[in-house]
Amino acid sequence: MFEHRREELLPARRFARRLVKFSALSAGIVSAALAIGALGYHAIAGLAWIDALLNAAMILTGMGPVDRMTTTGAKLFATAYALFSGVAFVTTVAVLFAPIAHRFFHSLHLEFDDEDGDERSNPR
Repeated sequence: MFEHRREELLPARRFARRLVKFSALSAGIVSAALAIGALGYHAIAGLAWIDALLNAAMILTGMGPVDRMTTTGAKLFATAYALFSGVAFVTTVAVLFAPIAHRFFHSLHLEFDDEDGDERSNPR
């Protein structure tokens, strides 16, 4: 998926495509997590679709719930979804920034030719 440390740095155009691909994957993770939350709040807590979507979005972004959960099932779902949302957030951030972090660390491992033609490590 990523180039080996002995390979050259990816050209800017291909790196931009990689960023778009990983951004789309991150958006997919967020969309799936939002759909799971909205479905759960609608089916288990009995909220209207728009209220279920609002609650799922607020929990997923770390803002907190909007509606009060009154049943035990709804409270258990809200608890599980809040824990899931924390993991989904960390995963999304990791996927989104993985290409950038890889490119940075990869640039530290590049080797350059000095004036005598000998390879040396990048002094950065």
